[in-house]
Amino acid sequence: MDIYFGNPTNLWLLIVVAAGLILTGTAIVARRRAVLRFATARLRSQILPSGTSSRHWMSAMLITASMSLLCLALLDIRWGKTWREVPQKGIEVMFVLDVSRSMLAEDTAPNRLSRAKQLIKDMVDEMAGDRVGLLVFAGDTRQSVPLTSHYEDFKQTLDSVGPHSVRVGGSRLGDAMKAAADGFISKTLNHKALVVFTDGEDQASNPVEVAKQIHDEKGVRIFTVGLGDIDQGARIPDTDDRRGGFVQYAGEQVWSKLNGQILSQIATDTDGAYIPAGTRQVNMADVYHGYVANVAQMEFETAKINTYTVRFHWFAVPGLVLLLLEVWISTCSTPARRKPATQVSSKLKATSASGRTLVPDVVS
Repeated sequence: MDIYFGNPTNLWLLIVVAAGLILTGTAIVARRRAVLRFATARLRSQILPSGTSSRHWMSAMLITASMSLLCLALLDIRWGKTWREVPQKGIEVMFVLDVSRSMLAEDTAPNRLSRAKQLIKDMVDEMAGDRVGLLVFAGDTRQSVPLTSHYEDFKQTLDSVGPHSVRVGGSRLGDAMKAAADGFISKTLNHKALVVFTDGEDQASNPVEVAKQIHDEKGVRIFTVGLGDIDQGARIPDTDDRRGGFVQYAGEQVWSKLNGQILSQIATDTDGAYIPAGTRQVNMADVYHGYVANVAQMEFETAKINTYTVRFHWFAVPGLVLLLLEVWISTCSTPARRKPATQVSSKLKATSASGRTLVPDVVS
């Protein structure tokens, strides 16, 4: 049987229940031994009525069984799967990733492209219900992942992209944003966001004008993440493994810097936000919840998922019944003692007054 535990960390509670049973049993036995040492057989029935020990053991077992069942309920044990419909609600997020050769610069460890991939994964990990897509670009564009809610498939494709994913080198950011905006499923003027990861280099594709047009016509908000050193920059490897040296122009090595001005202007004109990651590590959870998640959500089509059937009530209900049974047993009237202590005392006084010899029943 395929069994799933929703809260396996609560398993330690069963150890607490077992320890409680051991302590209770020890206390019952110790009380019995103390009574046997304190009184002779003639007075034991006065001090410890018949059935008292059995009642204590029954109470202990009922509480232990009840607590054990409630602990199992807290484990959230599930088995058996069933299909159910779940309404989907979220936003459509298209990630636009620069895979031009300048993204291989190593001013951001291990390089700008690898850092961008990790930042995208960190953001996707914070999502629940949003649709995500991926478009890569350099001199031309390619939609690598259409909008989807299958995050693991998205991440696998993300790992495989690079400069080899596009046929033309260079960097045309404006063309990339235009192609990404055409990839949205919803045609309403909201619920859509572009998240661009790039070093900001562009080759006359008018990215600021294109971004403003996309926002005005399609309601797309654009969030930009700038990668790379803004002051000194870094050299551009000629190949992925750097065996070919560095890119040169007119006999001089080419240095690539972060162009944050363009990215900041794009974000400002489209009601988005600019995140100057530079060479630092950025907490993308804060970026998502602080900016991207504020985009108005929409209702998607209902999805059918195959989930485990909840069974906690199978343990919770019997546990509560046993607990109520223990309360009833412990509060019901106990059998009357044969001779109350006051009667025994009166009898002893009467016997003493008649002149008979008294034999103490209590051991000193």
